[in-house]
Amino acid sequence: MSTKRDYYEVLGLSRGATEADIKSAYRKLAVRYHPDKNPGDHEAEEKFKEAAEAYSVLSDAEQRARYERFGHAGVSSSAGAAGWGAAGFGGIEDILGVPRLEACEACQGAGAAPGTQPETCTTCAGAGQVRYQQGFFSVSRTCGNCRGSGRVIKTPCESCRGTGRVERERSMEVKIPSGVETGSRLRLAGEGEAGAQGGPAGDLYVVIHVTEHEQFERQGNNLYASVPVTFAQAALGSEVTVPTLGGQQPLKIPTGTQTGTVFRIKSSGMPVLGGRGRGDLFVSVTVVTPTTLTREQRRLLEQLSEIEEKDFGDKGLMDKVRDIFG
Repeated sequence: MSTKRDYYEVLGLSRGATEADIKSAYRKLAVRYHPDKNPGDHEAEEKFKEAAEAYSVLSDAEQRARYERFGHAGVSSSAGAAGWGAAGFGGIEDILGVPRLEACEACQGAGAAPGTQPETCTTCAGAGQVRYQQGFFSVSRTCGNCRGSGRVIKTPCESCRGTGRVERERSMEVKIPSGVETGSRLRLAGEGEAGAQGGPAGDLYVVIHVTEHEQFERQGNNLYASVPVTFAQAALGSEVTVPTLGGQQPLKIPTGTQTGTVFRIKSSGMPVLGGRGRGDLFVSVTVVTPTTLTREQRRLLEQLSEIEEKDFGDKGLMDKVRDIFG
């Protein structure tokens, strides 16, 4: 039985919640428990992941319908990928807490007290540099009175102490495109720190870190996973289900498959960042040896062992295995 909490309970909502309700509830929890605001707090990190998983399911109409009908079992594959694959696979919105220097509202970034203005530096006449004559050479140096700004603030703003900027923390939504990987950078124009003396703001660069997934290993746009099969399935051939980012998918295992055999499922990997198509999913088969046997299983395996020690004659091993296991 699943130990996960109900997704509606996680977000503090009822089952009749609207899309706006779901988004608003997630925003509040994400801002409250975001790792950047709670460094080293493992409990807050888990609550953040829990909220992200609930949001990834309930914000998608199809997944939400499956969840309401079948519970966690109906979305186990997609929900398991929520903390990793959802962002890289289909895109997701994340919320960041951003401390930055912003233009002081009291002085509008000028640095001078309200009602006053910075004055032109009398030492350099507003040039920001002073020129000295040394013999035949003329040397320019930064003005020591205004420190190169060309202006002097005689009555500094009390809010920013004359700097024109104050530090504030802002929360903003960032659209994470599908296909990102660790090290990918997102540029948010104009969301950086305010320029000095009322200058324009710079840009904010968000560096992506993709957490590891329990089932998939990523190499570029390709994904790698492992699926366990029984000896009978490997020997006789069968059809098994394998996890993909889009849900469970059937995979045909041919007769006589060996441990380590890799099957390729085309276009089931990660989307190409900024392009079209997806990578592939490579599934490695592992034949599982049982650690405990029932009486019937032991009898059948002993029978197979006896056959393997004999001369097979004109009848192949696979035919005799089929005879034993039906």
